[in-house]
Amino acid sequence: MAEGYERDDESSGERLDRHWNELLQELRLVQTGTQILFAFLLGIAFQNQFHAADGFTHTVYACTLIAAALAVGLLLAPVALHRVLFGHQLRDRLVTITDRLAQAGMAFLIVSMCGGVLIALDVVLSRPAAIATVGGVLLWFVTLWLALPTYIRHKR
Repeated sequence: MAEGYERDDESSGERLDRHWNELLQELRLVQTGTQILFAFLLGIAFQNQFHAADGFTHTVYACTLIAAALAVGLLLAPVALHRVLFGHQLRDRLVTITDRLAQAGMAFLIVSMCGGVLIALDVVLSRPAAIATVGGVLLWFVTLWLALPTYIRHKR
């Protein structure tokens, strides 16, 4: 929640509702892509060529699949929380908890995206080149999703 950003005509309840709706809109965007990535990853294990892959590829795949599953769980958890807690006047807690779940889900999404890219690039590039490229992809995500918002927040 941005400090200093308040609407004069907005009650605290209306502000909570607005924050809740903003979080839900953000989650709708990221949930679909994360679920598609997870489904794609599930299919890889059933490809004939995958069985011939080495231990490194299998380990990267396992970690990537688990990270994607954890991301899906974290990004869908607010739905379950809302269903269980609906009508209990806990919107203030739901907004705070959902924000933290979304942040954790995004972190696991970065891990799973990088793992998926590494699995694909390991096929078309040398392993060192694939790892270096994924390092660049990771840096890109960290820059856009963490460093840039942190810079903007502190610049304010």
